[in-house]
Amino acid sequence: MDLSESQKKYLRGLGHDLKPLIMVGDAGLSEPLLAEYEATLAHHELIKVKLRATDRAARDRMIEQLCSNHSASLIQRIGNVALVYRENPEKKPEKRLRIPSR
Repeated sequence: MDLSESQKKYLRGLGHDLKPLIMVGDAGLSEPLLAEYEATLAHHELIKVKLRATDRAARDRMIEQLCSNHSASLIQRIGNVALVYRENPEKKPEKRLRIPSR
C-alpha cells in the first residue's frame, strides 16, 4: 500500500503511544513469531515491532522481510522499534483504522 506523507504523519501520531506488541528476539523471524505477527497485524492494523539484532543491517533486513512478505507498510523506524501498518479489508468498517485521504 502506497501512503502519502500526510497519511504517514497521521499514523505516526496514532502510533506514538502504542507499546510494542511483537518482540523479535535472538531466534529471529521464526514460524511461530511470523504467525503471531500476521494475526496481530490483522487485528490491530497498526502495530509496533521491537527487534533485537546485532547490527543495523540485520534489523533493516528483518523489517524489510516483515513488511514485504506480509504486504505491510513501514511507517517509521526509530532505533530497534518499527511502526508497521496494513489495512484489513475484512474488518467491519466501523472497526477499521480510518486514515485521511491523500
